Amino acid sequence: MLDKRVIECDLCVVGGGMAGLTAAISAAREGAKVVLMHERPMLGGNASSEIRMWVCGAKGKNNRETGILEEIMLESLYRNPTKSYALWDSILYDFVKREENITLLLNTTCMDAEINEGEYKHGRDRAITEITGYQMTTQRLITVKAKYYADCSGDSILAPLTGAEFRLGRESKYEFDEDTELEVSDRMTMGMSCLVYGRETDRKIDFIPPSFATKLTDRDFENRMPDIYDETENFWYLELGGNRDSIGDTEELRDELVALALGTWDYVKNSGRFKADNFDVDFLGFLPGKRESRRMCGEYIVTQRDISGGKVFDDEIAYGGWPLDDHFPGGFYHRGVPNTDFQTPAPYSLPYRALYSKNVDNLFFAGRNISMTHTAMSSIRVMATCALLGEAVGKAAAIAAEFGITPHDVYLEKLSLLQKKLLSEDCFLPNIKREVGNTCLDATITGSDDSIRNGEDRPHYKYGTEDASAATVTLGGEVKYSFEAKDIESVHIVFDSDLNRVTLPGGWCEQGHSTRANILLSSPIMCMPKTLCRSFRLVGSLDGHETVILDVTDNRKRSYHLENIGKFDSLRLVPTESWGEGDTVAVVSFDFV
Repeated sequence: MLDKRVIECDLCVVGGGMAGLTAAISAAREGAKVVLMHERPMLGGNASSEIRMWVCGAKGKNNRETGILEEIMLESLYRNPTKSYALWDSILYDFVKREENITLLLNTTCMDAEINEGEYKHGRDRAITEITGYQMTTQRLITVKAKYYADCSGDSILAPLTGAEFRLGRESKYEFDEDTELEVSDRMTMGMSCLVYGRETDRKIDFIPPSFATKLTDRDFENRMPDIYDETENFWYLELGGNRDSIGDTEELRDELVALALGTWDYVKNSGRFKADNFDVDFLGFLPGKRESRRMCGEYIVTQRDISGGKVFDDEIAYGGWPLDDHFPGGFYHRGVPNTDFQTPAPYSLPYRALYSKNVDNLFFAGRNISMTHTAMSSIRVMATCALLGEAVGKAAAIAAEFGITPHDVYLEKLSLLQKKLLSEDCFLPNIKREVGNTCLDATITGSDDSIRNGEDRPHYKYGTEDASAATVTLGGEVKYSFEAKDIESVHIVFDSDLNRVTLPGGWCEQGHSTRANILLSSPIMCMPKTLCRSFRLVGSLDGHETVILDVTDNRKRSYHLENIGKFDSLRLVPTESWGEGDTVAVVSFDFV
């Protein structure tokens, strides 16, 4: 008989991709007890070293996703300047393991669930009481009894296990009045990919393909011509399975995808069309990276009309901005261009109501499986957007646990609290400005103008400050608030982390991604954003007696939010060093409540 363990917690997150990872961290930082169950040996999902897809997000100036994801990306620039996937995996692992409130279950596949059926609030008809996973390495069954569950598995494993309502496939253009050409809905999806990457060396290296490699010719690469010297080349178009069962046929599709990837490398190396003699295979994926499968049904279904029309949701908890990037179900064998590329009004609003089940009382979800149509998913599915959704789910679950309420009750009763917590943790909500305390607004300020206390944590066209919304402070100088003595509830500090990454080396692709595909001899060594403050002190004073509240060296964070720091009559922010070469640093926000 297998060993059995039982763990109790507030929130059980199933799936440790970028959405599940941020959901777990977000809830844990709010004090919730979290179990993160992930079936692979490393975190990151499609972004991990097993699959190696890029973490993409909203297009447009100053639209980079912040919050927990920006913490991760900045830490990667600091610790991983060569973009090693081994170090990238370790950084994601470290971010989870450093949280005392997270129990991490790697190599654990969610395989069973127990539910109670009945009449629950707001028309729900069931609730999850426990789930069970099989941990491959220990040959152990682990049952998790949680108050709330978050399905961040991508494939929505909790849907078939619990009876949660879901959608699969493409909607007809009539169902939601979307701009598609599909007359009748079907079960087709976007496909999956196994990638192949190369490394440039200083000598000639032969490649002998295996007998099972797919034989490819110039005609196969019409509209998909590889360019291994281009930093944007990651062979994403090696895609199959959208016209098959995107879950049930995965093993067979894996075999075909590996053969296709090796056939592609044979074409690159041996067709004579490319200067590839000195390239060696650096990576071959055997775990398909999926783009689409089941999508959960929530209180609200996000549509392409919502995105293209720029609908602003009152329950905004995140944003998107990737194009409507729908891949044709035939994948690599679809003749013509492989995908659509319709621009969206980035950043567009995303609602909280799409992140919890319409029929399961205690089920959240985040990632590419939220409540949305197929066409909306073609934009929302990218991992940086999914990470924002995960952070929102983590905060919402922690609120629900604190007050003993349902996910829908958070919407009805605690929405403003959820939004406030997200803003405090540097999550940009394009249509909601962070509130600043009256004491701060009335305080005497020296060393800056009012731009640092306007609640705008980035320059942005939404604020009318696309080019500048920061104070320039001389290193060793200070920004100081003077006010009548009071207990400080919170202090909020935001530095300039170069959201557009223009101070990093390389082209836009190297600048924007924390990992790379093909490795060239000329691939740049990355650095910290040169705009970011490297060292600083936060000093409080009461009746002339000073207290150093925070003293940071080698800073890798864009934002700090400190709570209940004590009673003071002045606060001073003193930047002392920059990651750049100048004698000033930009302070985007410095305020308090």
